[in-house]
This record gives sequence, structure tokens and C-alpha cells, in this order.
Amino acid sequence: MTPVSRQAARLVDGSPAIAEAHFRAEASPYHPRLRPDGWLNLGTAENRLVQDLHTGPPPRPLTARDTRYAPLYGTPDLRAHIARHLTDLGDRPVDPEDLVVVAGATAALDVVATALCDPGEAIVVPTPCYGAFATDLGGRSGARLLPAPPDAEDGHGLSVRAVDRTLAEARRDGVDVRAVALASPANPTGEVHPPARLRELAEVAAHHGVDVVADEIYAGSVFGPRPFTSMRALAGHARVHTVWGFAKDFGLPGFKAGVLHTTDPEIRAAARALAYFAPVSTHTQAHLTDLLADPARVHAFLAENRRRLGASYARAAALLDAFGIPYAPAQAGCSVWADLGGWLPRPGFAGERALWREILDRTRVSILPGEAFHAPRPGWFRVCHSLDAALVEEALTRLGRLLTEKAEKAQKAEKGAPHDDPRHTTGPARPLV
Repeated sequence: MTPVSRQAARLVDGSPAIAEAHFRAEASPYHPRLRPDGWLNLGTAENRLVQDLHTGPPPRPLTARDTRYAPLYGTPDLRAHIARHLTDLGDRPVDPEDLVVVAGATAALDVVATALCDPGEAIVVPTPCYGAFATDLGGRSGARLLPAPPDAEDGHGLSVRAVDRTLAEARRDGVDVRAVALASPANPTGEVHPPARLRELAEVAAHHGVDVVADEIYAGSVFGPRPFTSMRALAGHARVHTVWGFAKDFGLPGFKAGVLHTTDPEIRAAARALAYFAPVSTHTQAHLTDLLADPARVHAFLAENRRRLGASYARAAALLDAFGIPYAPAQAGCSVWADLGGWLPRPGFAGERALWREILDRTRVSILPGEAFHAPRPGWFRVCHSLDAALVEEALTRLGRLLTEKAEKAQKAEKGAPHDDPRHTTGPARPLV
């Protein structure tokens, strides 16, 4: 007999690659003088571009109210401020009573999946998708994900046809599907889904009698020309539940504060009960209430966030262009979806894993392989750029040099010429000019 439950063992085995890669890279970070061979973490989608915007007047003193029990699904003040904020983001009124505040967007996804699904039931997920969905949506609920890869003509975009087909196949096979889940804006591609396509998705979900769960964590991090549209505004006859949090738009992942919005009374009641296991501290809630108290300041903060994310993306894209690395254009978020398929040492996802290990071992740059995001074909990697520009340049220059070296060796091998010993690529890279 094992000392832990089957549920616990399954959670351990299912630990997301995103989390493992993050803590490995953060254990020995790069410093140009103190640790020039250290790790550069472009695998974690942390928005480190806005930390200086949180400096200002000192936080208000701790009060007795901040130390006492509050409603475990969020204080009335914080839910009122979040409702106003989400109304501004989504152009549709949000009732504070429809909000459940929990310890991060991960917890909100876990809560809604546990409220919707019994073990063995399924959630359809258009791919490529957020790499931790399997854990967030299925880790505790016991739900399983059914990937819906895009049709060729859709590129990396949301394929409603693929979702419709996957739902129909599941019904034919006797699989009980409870929901369709997606990230909007998309992660890892950074696409802002067109409103017409989101509306079509809601219609397909309603036709099949399943709910829609939209992870809208990047709602305030859109820097491209297409504005964000919340699924709340397009629900129609579909039952829609949305998730948002402070991690990306406000650069506060360590605060672990997320929110579920649902207008379904039964799901809301279940979510409030489940919030018992994942509440946010009352002191943190008081701080976030103060953060959202001034709408003009919030508007200015988010405008600057979008400007900085856009500039950061443009710099990263220019570096990828300089090394001839293809990528999918992004409009939101913290990452670029880069195509390293031309450098795979062998076909298939085994080749992708081999290239990933080589990048880690030889450059000490952490990026995440597409297999972790259910990419439809091997070779895609998520490259995060929302950190100091000098660190991104160092990391992408290391990566670019490695790929250039591999291409040159391949060309020499084709010509039958001897090739030089591999160069070590973990030293400081020279700036691109």
C-alpha cells in the first residue's frame, strides 16, 4: 500500500512542466557580472515590466478588520471594485454577487471545473492551449481534457469547426462532455480572438448543451489593434463562466488573487463552497481594493502596461527576425509562439524534446516546448519576453547563436566538410547592433 492516495499520486505525476521549468531556472539566475553562466528564464509568463508602477505612497496601516475572517469568496468591497473593473474591460455590467474571489486564476479554474465535472467527464480544449489546463481543470475535479486541434486553414487561430467536430465525436463515443475551455486572449499564441468567432463558439457550445469556461487573464494586456471582447458579452444562450486575476495585467502573480464570474446560481453556490479551500487573505484583499479604488489610475496603469508589453514584444520579434526564427504574430500577453521546427534533430515530438534539452543544456535559456501546450505539430516553443530588455536580448542571442551554429553544421555535413568542435554558448552574448 502506498503512503499517499491515488488522487495525491496523480497530482504529483501531473505536475505542470511550466512550474518545474520555472523553479529550475529561478534557482540560479543570470547576472552579467556575478553569474554570467546563469539561467535566463523565458519560460515563465510573468509580467515583470510594471513592477515600478506599484511604487508610490506606502500601503495603509494594517487594521483589525484586515486580520479577521471575511467571506471566503471575497470581501464585498473587493468584489464591488472587481465588478466595476471587469465591466470596464468587458463592456457588459458585472454584478459583484456573481463573483467568487479565490487564491489565483489557477484556483478559479479548479473551482469551476470541480463545480461542473465529476471524475471521468470531459472538457474540450481548442489547441494549442495553456500548458497547465490539464492540472488546473482536471487535477482535482478528475475531468479529462479532449484536445481540439485547429484545422490547417485556421493556422494557430481558434477553430470552432474543430471544437464542433470534437464535441460530436465525443457524443458518438459516449463521452460525457461538460464544457469547452479556452484562454482568451490566447495563450501561448497571443492571439486576440475575433468577436464573431467567439460568438460562433458560444453557439456551438449551446447547441451541444455544454458550458464555456473562458480564461481571460490577459484581458487588460492587449497591445495589438484588435480590442479584447469578453465571452460574457457574447454568451447568447450558452452558459459562460469567465476567469480573471491580478497576475498578468497588474504584474502581481505572487498575490495569488483570481476571480470566477458566473451567473448560474448553482455553479455560483458550488464555487462559494469550494472557495473555503482557497481563500485570499483579508489583508491582500484590502490592498487590492485600494489598488482598484481609483478608476483613472487603473486606466493609466493598464494603458502603460499595454504600451510596455507592445514595445517588449516588438524588441523580441526583432531579435527573432535577426536570427531568422519564424514566429506567429502576437497581439496580447507576455509571450511569442516561435517555430523552431527547422532545427529539430529528428522528426516528431521526440525531436522537439531533444532540441529542448539541447537548448537548456547548452544555453541555459528556459523556453517551453509546444508539446506542453498540445501544439498540433512539433517544433513550436513559447518564448516569454515580459522582463528586462537586456535579459531578453541575452537569452535570444544565446538561442540564436545555437541555432545558427546548428544550421552551419548541418550545411557543412551536407557538403561533406569537417565541422568544428561545438562552441559553448552560455557566456555573455554581445548586443545586436
